[in-house]
Amino acid sequence: MELLRPCRTSIAALLFAALPLAGEAASLSTMQKTVIIFKPDAVEAGRVGAILSRFEGAQLRIAAMKMVQLDEQILREHYAHLVSRPFFGEIADFMRETPVVVAVLEGENAVDRVREMAGPTDSAAAPKGSIRGDFGTNKMRNMLHASDTEESARVEVDRFFSPGEVF
Repeated sequence: MELLRPCRTSIAALLFAALPLAGEAASLSTMQKTVIIFKPDAVEAGRVGAILSRFEGAQLRIAAMKMVQLDEQILREHYAHLVSRPFFGEIADFMRETPVVVAVLEGENAVDRVREMAGPTDSAAAPKGSIRGDFGTNKMRNMLHASDTEESARVEVDRFFSPGEVF
């Protein structure tokens, strides 16, 4: 009776066998980090905990979180695509009304999932059940900012957190 037989399969072959086939890659989920900013309306209304619990309930893990007072420089950087627009001053004033809570959430397909849970930017058009539909008021007072792409998320993580602050 032979209990142990020599194995002729290499470690490389075992690892290769675990890789997805070419057509499978698109269907696999990916772990991502994304940034959310709880805006002054969420902070003032005491909604940060309720909103955060929705994300945690959706299996999104808090990788970093802090409360900060945004200044003109960081607002110009964060909203660089809007700086030349006539309403930028209104946005900057709003975002400086109170400190905000900035967080990094991590999970499978986090960027898209967070944006889906948040709902459209215009709270008036957001469906009930979405964060903006349940708590927001309009396009600006819509409770939170959420990264729109993986690349934006990487830039925003670096903008708001040092490497030692993200776990």
